[in-house]
Amino acid sequence: MHLSGCCICPSDPQFVEEKGIRTEDLVIGALESAFQECDEVIGRELEASGQVGGCTALVAVSLQGKLYVANAGDSRAILVRRDEVRPLSSEFTPETERQRIQQLAFVYPELLAGEFTRLEFPRRLKGDDLGQKVLFRDHHMSGWSYKCVEKSDLKYPLIHGQGRQARLLGTLAVSRGLGDHQLRVLDTNIQLKPFLLSVPQVTVLDVDQLEPQEEDVVVMATDGLWDVLSNEQVAWLVRSFLPGNREDPHRYYSCWGSARAWVGASS
Repeated sequence: MHLSGCCICPSDPQFVEEKGIRTEDLVIGALESAFQECDEVIGRELEASGQVGGCTALVAVSLQGKLYVANAGDSRAILVRRDEVRPLSSEFTPETERQRIQQLAFVYPELLAGEFTRLEFPRRLKGDDLGQKVLFRDHHMSGWSYKCVEKSDLKYPLIHGQGRQARLLGTLAVSRGLGDHQLRVLDTNIQLKPFLLSVPQVTVLDVDQLEPQEEDVVVMATDGLWDVLSNEQVAWLVRSFLPGNREDPHRYYSCWGSARAWVGASS
């Protein structure tokens, strides 16, 4: 299907109609495929160079009156308007994707190599807890229940910590991103890549329905900004700076120069 809505697959028009496939579905699919292909390219290049590493990815595409924001990781995008701040992405951490990660460990327990427990507990359990009833959560649970502590529960948790301190296999603070194909838990051969998704979540904003204004700004940043400043603080910075510098062609860059100074002072 073209972006104009014309089908380019003569054998599929009925399928397209029955499934209600829209232009934005194709854009979303293209972004999802692009992230996955990029992850594969990164993997091949890292292997060829003998290097290791990974990153999060946040992309915004403006197309035919809609804004598509694709996010894989803990970066964040927001829309700052005169009278509102609108989140444009969700962050993916071991906590926010707990059930997906636990389910993967349930289906493929060999990924934990007998070194970790997939269950979540309110705290790290100790030997004194054996036989005691404690709260726990598993992959199929959104709530909490009780269980008697067994020896296997004393292993290090698959997901440990809360908030920004949460870690996957005691190593990573994100559950989606690109790269990290060779990343292993310290002093083990346990790989983290099976638990990491490169596929982004894509949100769609209908810009035409917003009646956009000149001072509307999309802010995209990594956790280096969001660990220090809230959405509202960033919005205040944008609103306080941009309206008074309409004639400055570099006002957006200057605005973020002020933001960097603020982040540095707050760190």
